[in-house]
Formats: sequence, structure tokens, C-alpha cells
Amino acid sequence: MSMANATATGVKTRAMSREEKKVIFASSLGTIFEWYDFYLYGSLSAIIAAQFFSGVNPTAGFIFALMAFAAGFAVRPFGALVFGRLGDLVGRKYTFLVTIVLMGMSTFIVGILPSYATWGLLAPVILIVLRLVQGLALGGEYGGAATYVAEHAPQGRRGYYTSFIQTTATLGLFLSLIVILGTRTYVGEEAFAAWGWRIPFLISIVLLGISIWIRLQLQESPAFKQMKEEGTQSKAPLTEAFGTWKNAKVALLALFGSTAGQAVVWYTGQFYALFFLTQTLKVDAATANILIALSLAIGTPFFIVFGWLSDKIGRKPIILGGCLIAAITYFPLFNGLTKFANPDLAAAQASAPVTVIADPSECSFQFNPVGTAQFRSSCDIAKSFLARNSVNYSNEAAPAGTIARVKVGDQVIASFDGKAVDDAAFKEQSAAFNAKLTEMIRAAGYPAKADPAKMNTVAIVAILTLLVIFVTMVYGPIAAQLVELFPTRIRYSGMSLPYHIGNGWFGGFLPTTAFAMVAATGDIYYGLWYPIAIALMTFVIGLLFVPETKDRDIFKYEN
Repeated sequence: MSMANATATGVKTRAMSREEKKVIFASSLGTIFEWYDFYLYGSLSAIIAAQFFSGVNPTAGFIFALMAFAAGFAVRPFGALVFGRLGDLVGRKYTFLVTIVLMGMSTFIVGILPSYATWGLLAPVILIVLRLVQGLALGGEYGGAATYVAEHAPQGRRGYYTSFIQTTATLGLFLSLIVILGTRTYVGEEAFAAWGWRIPFLISIVLLGISIWIRLQLQESPAFKQMKEEGTQSKAPLTEAFGTWKNAKVALLALFGSTAGQAVVWYTGQFYALFFLTQTLKVDAATANILIALSLAIGTPFFIVFGWLSDKIGRKPIILGGCLIAAITYFPLFNGLTKFANPDLAAAQASAPVTVIADPSECSFQFNPVGTAQFRSSCDIAKSFLARNSVNYSNEAAPAGTIARVKVGDQVIASFDGKAVDDAAFKEQSAAFNAKLTEMIRAAGYPAKADPAKMNTVAIVAILTLLVIFVTMVYGPIAAQLVELFPTRIRYSGMSLPYHIGNGWFGGFLPTTAFAMVAATGDIYYGLWYPIAIALMTFVIGLLFVPETKDRDIFKYEN
């Protein structure tokens, strides 16, 4: 029986064929590699900031580095449009051959790109261009791989088959962490920060060659071939998918009722957790990578479990349940991370209250998508320092025109107006202010870094694993649901755009948005309100308006 006929006749229990295993393996391996490429940057954002954004102050540099990371996410919807159209016109196989070449070469070039110290502003500009190319390629990759696997799957088993594709993002992150950790251990921290960070990027050229060779062995999907034989192929897939209300409505529901919530739960569990450990809790990078890697190793099989379960009980209960549970538990879980990973910081936050006394009009929301703002008011200087050092603080209004002050216990230090001085004076005054405030917060008990001897490793891994399991709930069944929402003729385009708007914009901007929210409010947990609000929005819209799709025959479905 052919795979197409097996799908049409509803075979649900037969064993996976050798050809289907090959399809899943080849699609998954290539996608793992692309996610590995994409995540290297996120995992090394602190080093990237030092290498390519060293000409700005540390807070701005970290924000810029996060924004360069997010730039790859920002263009993913455009990649979905370009490659989604190509996939619906030319075919699934050839399109994701193009995407993997673009992705791999961009990553390799990052590994040989000179730093800011060598090339000045040209270095970060080229870096961001490469990130944009990576984002465009990834925008076309996921929809192709998910569609390709789903169109090979028998009716009633699409959740299980596509769940293997869903593991690739986590496995790609896991692989990147392992390679980074191995390189760090081999060359040492000092050498890694200087030049060793380039090795994981350079290794990608070997992975690229293997992935291309494997994908060249694949045949076109049976659903696409059947559509071409029947002459039902769309002549203008983008217009058909998004230019008519019937299909555009489905895309909007897929975005707000599925992928937006899935995205923020995913990035909170896998990326914001890593940023929180390293940047907020001051856990050293190697230890944080090990903790995240352990949680990913434990949690990853649940992608398959929830994909399989979605074939039995439906996609909606699992995806929406994951969004709701995550939203309810984020605050206690991240509080727990603080207590178990850096108990000295938790104690200082409770015993040494800090207050920023400033003119509210001088305090910015330190979110800068285009990298042009400098945040040099006395209020911004004080708040950015405290945010970097994980110091919770309250805000107290001061009269207009007043220079901001920071009160730590019974001690007070005045900030300075960075807008009124030149760059040299700004650098000198910043150093003096930072040194004095550092002395004050250390005296109040705020630690410079987490003490490894005081960490409860078992509890930390347990919390991180639970966050990963939330990820598997929302992400395991999502590929099958998106494929089933759209007919074959516009499937690649239709599913790719809402997926990449959700993951590229709602998810990709999460770390930067959360960092800015923390700096604005003085609460290290305040950034969690962003994923919580989006996850609850998806729960409500998905519950009320998104249909259950698990029983649709995608060979016959026309909306």
C-alpha cells in the first residue's frame, strides 16, 4: 500500500515503514542542524556582546546583543512568505534544500567574522545581516519540514510522526550547549572568551555537508505529488492563503489561538530560563549550560509522548493545557530558581531594600529595537546598573529636574546626568558611580555571583525540567495542528506565517522585552508578566475559536 493510499484509507496502527523512518530522520537531522546554528548565538550572547558590541556601555551592549539575536526572529515571518510560496509552487523538498544552505553558510561566516576591535562598526553590521539571513532561512525551514513529514504520515498518527520534528528545536539547543561546553572545557574559559567561541560556529560547515547529502536522498511528499497530478496546485498561494478572509481568518486563529502562547512558553522554558540563570542569578555560564542540558535530556522524550497523546485526545487539550499551567506556575517556579541557585541573592532581596528616587520623566523603558538609544539620564544609569546586578528596588518620585539617587539601607548615592557630558567624561563618571554603588550593594549582601557550594542542583534541575515539560506540551502537537488547519494547495504558506510570527515576534522578543520590564520596574520577576499574558490570551482564544483537527484527512481537506 502506498503512503498516500494508506493515509486516505485511515490506517492507524501499522508499524512505521522504512521509507517513513527515512523521511523523519532526514527531515529531523537537517532541522536539528538548523536549530543548532540558530541557537549558538543565543547561548553565546554575552560573549557576542563583548566581541561585537564592545564600543557601547555594558547594559546597552547586552541589550544590543539580545536585539541582534531577536533580529533573526524578526525576519522569520518574511522568510515564511518567501519560502512558503516557493514550497507551495515548486515543492517541499527543494525549498528546504535552499534554506539549509543559507542557514549553514551564514553560521560558518559568523565563525570567521572579525570583531569590533578589528573592523569597528562594520563587524556588528555584518553580524546582524548574517542573523537576518539565518532568520529568513529558518522562516522557510520549519514549515517545509513539518509539512513534509505530516504529508507522509498515516491518518491518525500525524501527531506522533510530526512530534519527532518538534524535538529538533530542543535537540538543536542541546547540541549547541554540549558543543559549547566541550569547547569551553577543552580550551579553557580565557581562551574560549578570546577565540574559542568561534569553534562551534566553524564546526557547522561539516554538519551542513552531511545534512545536504541526506536531504538529497529524499523524494517529494505524496500529497504534493498527488496535487500536481490532479492539477489542483495554487497559482498564487500567498494571495489565496492571506488575501481571502476565509483563509486569513484561519491564519489569525492559528496565530493568536495557538502559536503565540506556544512561543512564549517555549522561549521562557528554554531561553529565558538560561538568561535568568546567567544574567539575573549570576550562575556561571558553564554551570548554567550543564543544568539546562540536563533538563533538556530529561524532558525531550515528552515531545513524542504529547505528540502521540494528541492523536488520542486531540491537539487542543494538550496545547491549551500547557499554556494555562505555565501561566499559573511561572512566578513560584522562578522564585524557586532564585532560592535554590543563589540563596544569598534571595536573602539580600528580602533583607536589604533598595529605592531609586528619581524624576519619573527621566526614567525610560529601556527597550531599543533599532539600537540607537543611549539611556544616559541619571535615572536610566542607576536603574540599568541595578538591573544588571539583580537588585530589586522600589521607585520613589522626586521633583522635576532632580538627579536620581539610589538608597541602599541607610546609605544614599547620587547618580549623574550622562546627557550633559561627553563620552570620555561619561565613561569616567560611570566607572566611579558603578564602583561606589557596587561597594554599597556588596555590603548589603548582594553577591557578585552565585556560590556553587550553596546551590541545590537537584531542585534546580527539577524546576528546569518542569519548564521543559511545559514546552513539550505546547510544542509537541503544534506541527500536526498547523498542518491540519490548512489545505494542501496553500499548506506550506498558510502554516508557516502564523508559526513564525508567533515564534519569531511573540517568542523571539521575549528576552529583550523581559529585560527592559525588569529595568523599568525594579522587580527581577516582572518580565514574567509578558509570557503569562500571552499564554492566557492563547488559552482563551484557542478554547473558544480554534477547531479540533486531529481527525481531518489532509489529503481530502479543503476549507
